[in-house]
Amino acid sequence: MAKDIRLDKYVAESAGITRKDAKAALSKGRVRVNGQVVKNGDGKISDTDEVTLDGKSLSAEEFLYLMLHKPAGVVSATEDGRDKTVLDLVREQSAEAADEAGETGYFLGKREVFPVGRLDKDTEGLLLLTDDGELAHQLLSPKKHVDKVYFARLSGEVPADAAERFAEGIQVGQDYKALPAELEVLSVQDGVSEVHITLREGKFHQVKRMCHEIGCEVTYLKRISMGNLVLDEVLLPGKCRKLTAEEIALLKA
Repeated sequence: MAKDIRLDKYVAESAGITRKDAKAALSKGRVRVNGQVVKNGDGKISDTDEVTLDGKSLSAEEFLYLMLHKPAGVVSATEDGRDKTVLDLVREQSAEAADEAGETGYFLGKREVFPVGRLDKDTEGLLLLTDDGELAHQLLSPKKHVDKVYFARLSGEVPADAAERFAEGIQVGQDYKALPAELEVLSVQDGVSEVHITLREGKFHQVKRMCHEIGCEVTYLKRISMGNLVLDEVLLPGKCRKLTAEEIALLKA
């Protein structure tokens, strides 16, 4: 916690609620500092003070970690002059999520989060946004080879040797040879294949281009995990929430 921070600001940021809601909580006697009810949010507190809201201890978060179920049609950028961005979605939900005041609610305030990596405009699925630059660097570093798992629906049947070619590192056009990857065929029906693909790099349109090399075209693509972080099955496309403490620990493991 930063020293000498205003109490109402601290409550808002650490509880993931708006400053207005923090002031209301204070006025109703829901906030205690070192065991004593405090209704005035103008006072300053330091990192030695114990602050609770409705009996729950608060701690200001140094960084914010958000999970977004990116929908198709949205670009993985902080700003774009033509298309809606993932950050637009996060900002829109900020106040709404804060009002819920649950463990996974969040309030951006002046925080500036950014997407860790990118998904193509027409690709759905897991996208992490944070203001933790060091963690983002670790997850994106080519030396780390963080696994990224995708569910894909392909037109055409996957050739018998496709998994072996992926594992050896498939040649993508004249541009590059991909790192060894995993291809798991889930089902094949009526000329449509459903697969899981695990990559350890993230080049432009890589999944689509790799599948093209084996004679299949991607008709639907969704990222379901990144490292140890798995997309929440109940998080609807376009929705975003704060990571739980357990998820943050897994991400940093």
